[in-house]
Amino acid sequence: MITVLGEALIDLMGKDDVFEARPGGSPFNVATGLARLGVPTALLARISSDSFGTRLRQHLERDGVSLRYAVAASQPTTLAFAILDAGGSARYEFYVQGTADWQWREEELRDPFPSEVVALHTGSLALGVEPGATVVEALLQREHARGQLTISVDPNVRPQLFGDHDATRTRIERQLGYAHLVKASAEDLAWLYPGESVVDVVRRWRALGPTLVVVTLGGDGAIAIGPEGGEVRVLAPVVQVADTVGAGDAFSAALLAGLDERDLLPTLRQPAPAVLRLTDEIMRDVLAYSCRAAALTCTRPGANPPSKQELNASSR
Repeated sequence: MITVLGEALIDLMGKDDVFEARPGGSPFNVATGLARLGVPTALLARISSDSFGTRLRQHLERDGVSLRYAVAASQPTTLAFAILDAGGSARYEFYVQGTADWQWREEELRDPFPSEVVALHTGSLALGVEPGATVVEALLQREHARGQLTISVDPNVRPQLFGDHDATRTRIERQLGYAHLVKASAEDLAWLYPGESVVDVVRRWRALGPTLVVVTLGGDGAIAIGPEGGEVRVLAPVVQVADTVGAGDAFSAALLAGLDERDLLPTLRQPAPAVLRLTDEIMRDVLAYSCRAAALTCTRPGANPPSKQELNASSR
C-alpha cells in the first residue's frame, strides 16, 4: 500500500465570476490517481466534518481510496479559488486560516507506519503551511531514519502561501534530505532558482540525498536523473488542453504506480547494486507513462486523473 499524506480541500474553479466546487488538493489528487491506477492507496488527511468534508470522503470512497488513517477534524475545509486563464492554466487564491488541513498533532500521525505501507508520498502545502508543516516534517525525519518506507516528496511551490523566498528554498532543500523520490515542476524550480538550468538544479537536489529526481516540463515532457546518473528525457503527447489543473498530480500518481508495478519503490532506499535495478530504460518507460497520465488529465476539466484502462488505451 502507498499512503499519501496531506491536504484534502475544495477547489472553486471557474472564470467570469462563475465557480464550481470540486474536490482537490495535491495529495488528495495523487491518492485518487493512484487508486484509479489500481494501486492500494490510503489518504492520511485531516478531513472536516462539514458538508465539504463529507463530499471529500464520498469522492475518495467511490474511487477506492482507504480512509483508515484519516483524521476526523472539527475545523472547516480549506478552500482554493482556481481562476483559469485563456490557456487553461490556473491562478490560485487560498483560504487557509484556521482550516482543518494544517492543524496536525503528533499523535494523529502514524508512528511507525504499519508494515503494509511500502511508500509515503507527501508535499505541497502540507510541508509548507504551519503549524502542521513542522509536525509532518518531523514524521518524515523519523521515517527516513527508520528506513522502512520509501519517501516521495513533491514541493509543489505556492509562493503566495510559502512566504519568504530564501526561507522557502532552505526549507525545501532540508526536506529533500528525507526523500528517496522527488518530483517537481519546471515552474517550481524557476521560482526557487531563477536563471538556473533545470539540469543543474536536479543534480544539486540529487546530491542532497534523493535517489531519483524528476521534473515535469509542461508540454515539453519530463526529465529525470536517477541512480545511473544520466539524464533521461521524454516528450509529452500533444493533446487538446481543457485546463492543466491536476496534471502534475496525475503525473505523480502514475510515476509512483509505474515504479510500484515493477516493485521498484523499495529499491529507491537501498544502496547499490540493488538500486541499479532502476535503469535509465525503465525510467524512460515510467516517465512516458506518467506524461500520458498528465496529458489525459489536461484534456478534461479539473483534477480528473485517468483510470488504468484509460491510460493503457492511450498507448495504442
